[in-house]
Amino acid sequence: MPANLKLIAIIFGCSISAVLSGCAEAQDSANTAVQKQDRSKPLVETVLTQEEQNNLKPAQVLMMLKEGNRRFVNGTLTSRDHSKQVRDAALGQFPKAVILSCLDSRIPVEDVFDRGIGDIFVARVAGNFENTDILGSMEFACKVSGSKLVFVLGHEHCGAIQGAIDGVELGNITPMLANIRPAVDHFTEYEGEKKSSNEEFVQMVAEQNVRASINDIRKQSPILKKMEADGEIAIVGGIYDMDTGVVRFFEK
Repeated sequence: MPANLKLIAIIFGCSISAVLSGCAEAQDSANTAVQKQDRSKPLVETVLTQEEQNNLKPAQVLMMLKEGNRRFVNGTLTSRDHSKQVRDAALGQFPKAVILSCLDSRIPVEDVFDRGIGDIFVARVAGNFENTDILGSMEFACKVSGSKLVFVLGHEHCGAIQGAIDGVELGNITPMLANIRPAVDHFTEYEGEKKSSNEEFVQMVAEQNVRASINDIRKQSPILKKMEADGEIAIVGGIYDMDTGVVRFFEK
């Protein structure tokens, strides 16, 4: 790792050396066996090391998120010893992915993908849009800390989307919603009502907002765009179903 990246990692509190031994793939394959154990005995998972992180491919990490979401939906979340994981992760972090999610309190991101301490970076802002600060955070997560996946997670019935559709004006909410407005204006030929009361239109804008965020990440961050082109990371997205907990992953 170049000296300047080492310095950034030190500033952000990330150790360059590995923390613990273990196998990233074993973490996910062990989940099935965990369900047969006594639920009162939490699983003690190892915290991902730099070597294990280096060996991961973006497609593997995406599959881990898909499998984790299935466990979340099925009510079979992995039982973890968080107290031990906190101590084990104290000296460094090597997460698999960075997830940009809406602020919505009904979407517990780590649980939605059945991830533990040290597994993922999570950035949250109402309307899950990117800006300079979030892009910098993503670049840190991927270029400095080695994450393999950038995932933009939108959701149904999003209040920020509804506010952008209706042109809500209130304090700092007004310029915040301006970041989402392009997704609203995208549908110039839509013949239905462009109001928050129209669930079809809200859903259309929510999906477009995720796709727009993905495109903007590539456009506004040459670092992440190049990493994706070189196969070092993938930049993908999806929509969370508020009724079922299912994440619908966008394939393209």
